[in-house]
Formats: sequence, structure tokens, C-alpha cells
Amino acid sequence: MTPIDLLINARWIVPVVPENRILKDCAIAVHQGKILALLPQEEAAKRYAPTHTENLQDHIITPGLINAHGHAAMTLLRGYADDQALDEWLTKHIWPAEKQWVDEHFVRDGTELAIAEMIKSGTTCFADMYFFPEQAAQAALDAHIRCQIYFTIFDFPCAWGSGPEEYFSKGLALHDTFRNNDLITIGFGPHAPYTVGDETLKKVAVLAQEMDTPIHIHLHETAQEIEESIAKYGMRPSQRLMDLGLLSPLTQCAHMTQVDEIDIAILQQSGAHIIHCPESNLKLASGFCPVDKLLKAGVNVALGTDGAASNNDLDLFSELKTAALLAKAVSGNASALDAHSALRMATLNGAKALGIDDKVGSLEVGKQADLIAVHLGEPDLQPIHNPISQLVYTNVGHRVSHVWVNGKCLMQNRELLTLNERELKSKARHWQEKIQARN
Repeated sequence: MTPIDLLINARWIVPVVPENRILKDCAIAVHQGKILALLPQEEAAKRYAPTHTENLQDHIITPGLINAHGHAAMTLLRGYADDQALDEWLTKHIWPAEKQWVDEHFVRDGTELAIAEMIKSGTTCFADMYFFPEQAAQAALDAHIRCQIYFTIFDFPCAWGSGPEEYFSKGLALHDTFRNNDLITIGFGPHAPYTVGDETLKKVAVLAQEMDTPIHIHLHETAQEIEESIAKYGMRPSQRLMDLGLLSPLTQCAHMTQVDEIDIAILQQSGAHIIHCPESNLKLASGFCPVDKLLKAGVNVALGTDGAASNNDLDLFSELKTAALLAKAVSGNASALDAHSALRMATLNGAKALGIDDKVGSLEVGKQADLIAVHLGEPDLQPIHNPISQLVYTNVGHRVSHVWVNGKCLMQNRELLTLNERELKSKARHWQEKIQARN
């Protein structure tokens, strides 16, 4: 028998690749952080001698979820300025609060709180754009979660720096620090077309191509953004970014609630990816991303929560359900974004958007063992005619029982193993009292 690190026996396994496949009463063999085999449990018992075995007979195993757009530290502003339009929410509430409170300690504490929430709801990889990215990267490294961190770039000063020159200097140094890290990658984060000028965007485009490094940007988030771009530049933001060379397979476009046929053609031509954030878009009344139309056009669409200040949670299973239901309503087609496609959007599509689909996003031999177990044994989930439907159309984020990243267990039977929940809650209360005392 072959010695291995871990054997997971489960009632169902959804590998995502091949598509629309559910394996029943099978096992996953994991060794040295990678998936060694998927096979029937009886065969696995004869073939392998695991150091550790998990028998999860009321569970479904899937690839870990990938939250492809967020601002993790903003968990500390959860519920701070609800029920506001995006422009008012940003300019009158969020930006002033960030100016007053955001520093290294805020980002570190807020990111750790976010990571705990994401792990407990099944996320094994997250994308993050915020100030003090070195703190977010270190928090992720300490928690052993996979992430892609983008250093924010504006054409004006912020808490992290004086302007583009300093942002590039700090960001490129951070990129070098994590150049060879298996869990953490660093990319460019030009905030949005309306906060970054042409020359800065051109520099991002050139450096990203030279370094083969991802670009993450808010794009087509509101109708007002489109109108102002046409008035100022004579074109829609997507056309402007295309002309500047910023749109490519390295580019991740968050939101895209305002999309016409020209935008779709530009996305097809450029190979850029869309990060759909349905709950944040709904809460801020920003509009609807036409997911079904984009997928049919061959555009890769991944899923994100956005920050907790505009969501108000980081539960990607909740986002999955909203995305699937909204796609049907927007397209007028009840078969749009079926359950398997929705799960794929939160796993393999996310990995493709982040450029890591050779490592994660599906349960295939040779890929990293980033996977989760969801307990489907409770009465409110019975009967189970289709386990994928239960994942997508019921609220199962709190049913995630186990989480592994690179084969390392981050949560076992709902207990976090790389973070201290008591400390996290204490820090969150500290920030709540501190912010409220000054308001």
C-alpha cells in the first residue's frame, strides 16, 4: 500500500472537471499538498495507507471557492453606511472614514477578520484590492490561505502613499517579496477609470505585460461612470481602456453592470475577465451584469463578494445563489446559469480569471489540494435529489465543515486551525468602539 498524507472519503465529490459530473461514494487521495487520485472508496482502502483519514459520509466535496473581488479590511466597516447610492456612499461616508481610520493596524485586523469569515464559508482563495497590501499579504500568509493581492493605484494621494510614483515603488517591491511564494501573488490595482489617468494606465499596461502580472480594476460599475466617460473622453470606459492597452487576458474587470454589444465585442477581442458581484451591485442599485449573455459570448465570468461594507457578508455560497437567481431574472430564461455553471463560476472560472487554473479551481490529479467539505445531513436539506442544487439554491455557507489549502487543514468540524476567533472578535469590538466614539 502507498503511504499518503490524507484520504478523504465522502458521499459525493464534484470535481468541476469533467463538467456536470458527480462522483458518489468516492475518495480523494492527497499527498504533499496535491491531489493524487480520485477513486472509489473500496479501491482507495486497498491502495493507500494514509497518515490521516476523514470519513465524511453526509458531505459533498468541491474545489474551494474563489472570491475574485473584494476589499477584505473593509469588514471593519460592515454596516457602517448602509442604504446609500454608490456615489454618496463613497464620497460622503466610506472615503472620509477611510481617511480617518485606515492604517496598517486597521488593514491587518480587518483582513484577518475577513479571512476567518471566508474560510468558514468555504473560500480557499481570495482576490483583494486595498490600502497597505503588505499587511493583507502577511495576514493571508499567516492564515495559510491562497490569495491574489493588488496594490491600489490612484492619481492622487491616499493613506498608503503620495501618488502613482510611490504606489508603483511600494507595489513592485511587494511583488518581488512574494515572487516565489506558492500561495500569494501580487498584481496591479488601478482603482477605476475615473480615478486613474491615461498616463498611469498606460504604465500599468506596459509593466503588466512585461512582468506577466494580473491587473484588477473596477469597470462599468454605474450608469453615471459611463456618462461621465463619454462626456470627458468621447468614449465608453471599456473602449478607452482597450485603446490604452490595458485590457488583455491579464485583466480582471470588477462589476460590469453596464454592458452593451460593443463592450461584449471588446471583451471577446481582449480576452479580459469579468468579476460579477451581484449582492453588492444590488445593494448599491448599481445595475445588473448580463451574465448569461456574457457566458454565451465566450467571456469568462467569475464571482466576487466585494467588500463587507457594501454586501454585508463574504459568504460566496450566498453570492452563488444570488448570481444564479439574478441571471435567470435578467435574461428571462429559467435555465440560465444552471447549478453546475454557477458552481463553476465560483471555482474554475475564478481560477482562470486569476491566472491560476493550472493549480486550482477543479479537483484534478496533479492540482493543489484546495478543497472544502459541506455537510448536507441536516433535516432542512432533505431529501437530496440533486446535491449540486442543494449547494447552489439553499443557504449552505454555514454548513462548510472542513477546508484545506495545499492539503493543509484550515478548518476541521467548523473549528478554525490557523486563526484565533476569540482574538478576532475582540479586535472587531475594539474598532467598533473606536470608530463610534469619534462619530
